[in-house]
Order: sequence, then C-alpha cells, then structure tokens
Amino acid sequence: MSEKKMTSSRRHHLKSLVLGIAKGIMAKEVAQVKVDKEKYLSENCPPLSMPGSIQELQELCKKLNQQIDQVDEERYDLESKVAKSNKEIEDLKIKVVDLQGKFKKPALKKVRMSADAMLQALLGSKHKVSMDLRANLKQVKKEVKEESAEQVGDWRKNIEDKAGMDGRKKMFESEA
Repeated sequence: MSEKKMTSSRRHHLKSLVLGIAKGIMAKEVAQVKVDKEKYLSENCPPLSMPGSIQELQELCKKLNQQIDQVDEERYDLESKVAKSNKEIEDLKIKVVDLQGKFKKPALKKVRMSADAMLQALLGSKHKVSMDLRANLKQVKKEVKEESAEQVGDWRKNIEDKAGMDGRKKMFESEA
C-alpha cells in the first residue's frame, strides 16, 4: 500500500483550519473561566459594607479573620491531598516501569574531564576542591641507618685524616 503525500498547500490549508478552530475554543474557555470566576465571587464573597462604629468594625475584622483561617485550613488540606496523590502517581509509575521490565540502560558517551572539573561540575562553582593527589601525599623522609652511617663515617674519617681533605671531613661531620 502506498500512501499519497499531501501537497504543501493542502497541508497549510488544513493547518490554518485547525488553528482557527483551536482559537475559537480557547476564546470560549477564557469567557467561561471569567463567568465562573464572577459566579464564585458572588456566591462566596458578598459585597463589603463598611460599618459606622468602631465596635462593628472590630466584629467585621474578627469575622474576616475567621474566614481567612477557614480558607487556610482548606488550602492546607488540599495541598496535602495533592502531595499524597502525586506520591501515589510516582509510585505507580515506578511499578509500571518495573512490570514492563524493558528498562534499557542508555549508552554512555565517553567524556574527557579532569577530576577537578568533574568535582566542580558536581559540587557547583562555589566549592573549590583540588584533586591534586601529589599534594595530598605525606612527605616521607628517608631515615639513615645510624649504625651503618657510623661505620661508614669511621673509615672515611680515617682516610680523610690521612689524605688531609678538610672540606670533605666537615661535610661528613655536619651530617653525623
């Protein structure tokens, strides 16, 4: 079966028709939202009448505070329900992936990056971490064996005394 391809003019015409229909639907939705908002406000928010005396004004403030507290409680309850449902949705998504069992590991690309650049990418630019391993190594001083140095020093001193090399002798004395 071969499918006939649409000409570009036909495709453009259909696209403009779909966009026109979508524009009309969106305009209707905006108008409906506006009507719903006005309806809700008229039901739940009666017009405010300013009282004349201070006592009536205080009662109005107490009434408004009670309404604010009630709305806050409802908002908190709804937020907790939404958070709970979001958690359930995530758990169900994980179960679906587990049941499918077709999770493929993506092929990783080789990236040439130094350890310093990698740590900076992971930790952010605020942290200054150096991975200079040679700087972290302890300095180890080689210990000269005392007994072998004394024996070696003895016969050399004897030779230097005989040869009369004062410079060499001072060098060995400073080391020993």
